Amino acid sequence: MNLSIKPIPSIREMSLNDVEGIILIEREIFLFPWTPVNFTDSIKAGYQCRVMEYGDAIVGYGILMLGLDEGHLLTIGIAAQWHHRGLGTQLLQYFIDLARSKQLTSFLLDVRESNTGALYLYQRMGFKQIGVRKGYYPAMCGREDALVMRLEL
Repeated sequence: MNLSIKPIPSIREMSLNDVEGIILIEREIFLFPWTPVNFTDSIKAGYQCRVMEYGDAIVGYGILMLGLDEGHLLTIGIAAQWHHRGLGTQLLQYFIDLARSKQLTSFLLDVRESNTGALYLYQRMGFKQIGVRKGYYPAMCGREDALVMRLEL
């Protein structure tokens, strides 16, 4: 019997040294990606910036901004080859648990109207749509609406 131990994904604080690897994922999964400056500014601002690793490889990341009583997920992403393995759910749950540990009462995020995979995940985890930001995101043919979603904690 050959038993091989597989690493489990771990989540840690994002550092400035991680930005180069994160940008590779960001450009792979988003048509209009964040810039390296967006990530470095978020780290320097003290936002809750995390990376998910599998072994030595960064496979995902997310950034949560904390307010007085609510958290706002600014971005979250999982490398394309790691999609459909539950890592997005695990990373999002990490941020929800982090928000709860800070005694926040709600958790907000924006999502492209066309991002059906993310919408399904958010709805499955209990998020409800509370609004629309018209023309919020750049798109190939102009602008795209963002759906504003909230989870009561």
